[in-house]
Amino acid sequence: MRFLTFLPRCTLPFVLLVALLKVAPPVLGAPSFSLDQVLAYPYVSGLVSSEKGDRFAWVENVKGVRNIWFALATDTTPRKLTHYTEDDGQELTQLTFSADGSQLLYVRGGDHDENWPAQGNLAPNPANSPSEAKVEIWSVSIAGSNPLQIAEGDSPALSSKGQLAYVKEGQIWTAPLPRESNEAGKAKRLLFDRGKDGTPVWSPDGTRLAFVSDRGDHSFVGIYTSADHPLLYLAPSTGFDSNPVWSPNGDSLAFMRQPGQGDAPENFLVEHPNPFAFWAADVNTGKSRKVWSSPNTLAGSLPNIGENEPLFWMADNHLVFLAETDNWPHLYAVDIAGGDARLLTPGNFMVQNVVSTPDRHSLVYSANTGATAEDRDLRHLFRVGLDGHAPEPLTSGNSLEWSPAALTGGKVAYIAAGAQTPAVVAALANPGESHVLDTGSTKDFPSNALVIPKLVSFKSPDAFTIQGQLFRQAGAGVQQPAVIFVHGGPTRQMLLGWHFMDYYNNAYAVNQYLAARGFTVLSVNYRLGIGYGRAFQHPAHAGPAGASEYQDVLAAARYLQHLEGVDARRVGIWGGSYGGYLTGLALARNSDVFKAGVDWHGICNWIPQLAKEQALPEHWYEATPEWKQAIATALAASPNADIAKWTSPVLLIQGDDDRNVQFDQTVDLAHRLALQHTPFEELVIPNEIHGFLRRSNWLQADEATVKFLSKHLGAQAGH
Repeated sequence: MRFLTFLPRCTLPFVLLVALLKVAPPVLGAPSFSLDQVLAYPYVSGLVSSEKGDRFAWVENVKGVRNIWFALATDTTPRKLTHYTEDDGQELTQLTFSADGSQLLYVRGGDHDENWPAQGNLAPNPANSPSEAKVEIWSVSIAGSNPLQIAEGDSPALSSKGQLAYVKEGQIWTAPLPRESNEAGKAKRLLFDRGKDGTPVWSPDGTRLAFVSDRGDHSFVGIYTSADHPLLYLAPSTGFDSNPVWSPNGDSLAFMRQPGQGDAPENFLVEHPNPFAFWAADVNTGKSRKVWSSPNTLAGSLPNIGENEPLFWMADNHLVFLAETDNWPHLYAVDIAGGDARLLTPGNFMVQNVVSTPDRHSLVYSANTGATAEDRDLRHLFRVGLDGHAPEPLTSGNSLEWSPAALTGGKVAYIAAGAQTPAVVAALANPGESHVLDTGSTKDFPSNALVIPKLVSFKSPDAFTIQGQLFRQAGAGVQQPAVIFVHGGPTRQMLLGWHFMDYYNNAYAVNQYLAARGFTVLSVNYRLGIGYGRAFQHPAHAGPAGASEYQDVLAAARYLQHLEGVDARRVGIWGGSYGGYLTGLALARNSDVFKAGVDWHGICNWIPQLAKEQALPEHWYEATPEWKQAIATALAASPNADIAKWTSPVLLIQGDDDRNVQFDQTVDLAHRLALQHTPFEELVIPNEIHGFLRRSNWLQADEATVKFLSKHLGAQAGH
């Protein structure tokens, strides 16, 4: 890691210096907790229940050390199943119970949020180990024993007969489960398929395996029965088929179909419909038929809310899925025989984290709705059946609840957090009757020292209503420096509490610490984000088509400049990924407003990023007036277009194994800033990915962020 500083010196006469000291604002205060302490928040993920719903498990990350915890549906005290001790940057994901619930499989290693794989498909190695890191499948006994390594691979699927299928190098493999030794059994490829295979799903009786065969510009859903039985491809077409789901009796399979990829890329200046349909197939004959299709309109497009699209085959032979034909991502049900889809969750809110109950009669989900305006920036749990009754609220109040795991007897396990208390796992038997499964991870956390962010709103120049969360100490002094935080994605929403994504838990902790140091912090939910409806998420002229969302960022700065107690001359900005892009845009276009910034792995030039993200061919645009306009618009929407006006100091941060934003974006930006002598510093973390895997790297980058903002905003602007 390297710091390069290009900060000009400023020498002031002694008399002028004394005069400045007399009118200078209060020095940034010393908080009652350290950055290290607030970054000791536990992060809970991967909550999953067994097929019977009688037990559940989850991953807890405390100070970079990840471990798996377990509980029965009747337990009030959880049990730790693994005992890792190092901040090694190796993820624990994809928890999978065996059919009898006696074993739990998990994947150790990898980057499961990447936009593209690393060259050579190398696994992340953020701990700088001299040995190559691997993505591996492990097993741990619920009865209590050391975890056993099974094989190198990903995406494990266990059949009801105990057979393991998994993905390795784009093919489906199998391996025996180890029982008493740490020696992995002999792994072998289960089947040969010409495509890049993924999403293995066993039939209920364990005799067939469905999988997705990606062929580049189209994909098939295939079924494997045995080594001496031909593969069966269901209704092969030019479309992209995905999301295979078995019927309860295993005789049929449903899947989603989208249009295949044509030769010419669609012009990004205009939003195009992304329709989708659901098909059902008889797995004995392969005979398939369309069950339902969305309208070929923008509102009929597949929802994009930052997570996988759910598809459920319910007990009464209805498919349940997510659509947003009424401007909101909602659950719809359609009879497997066909017909119109029926809305299950009406209202102006977004549905997320959907799971089916073990009996397949109802679903549990999280949503940003409730009795108050603040609920739009929170999450609560609801249950809905297919009987026509209104959804039943399971949780409410000023807390956040997400990632439900449905259990037997109507019980639900879930992850809960608040404005001051980070994530824990809880369970409820009835609405309002819940208990926390305490792992001891929040015992020494400085919860009471944290501020409770306030919901605020303001108008953009083109009349969009923008919401955000304001972090400010009670009784804060006058003339405070202010900082805007802009999230990434951009399919994200910042909340009035600890977040369901670890990346934004880190941001929330930093914003809390900045507030404790005497900053006023405004986290902005700009257009393009989720939680406020499809029209808000898909505005005109956004991103490479014109960066219309920047209006919201500048409006946030104007809001802060007119907020009582804020020094209008000391406003800064920080953000990561898409938020890094907006940070760069703010500094390039308005260094007169934004006096300093910290750009985490942002985009400075849209053109190479678009080509990489969409895997476009080398000559992806044609020499036509339409494409020339598109390229010119994307360049004008890039920070590089206004870099000559960029005068405010900036800190650039990125890991050089980033698989979401190309590292050469930061290389390019640093070079341009150096050429024009714009003051900047850089922090490069070798072998770290986009969302840092090691807690020590988060701490280092956060400390650099706070130090940089304090240095450049801790005194009056211009000095």
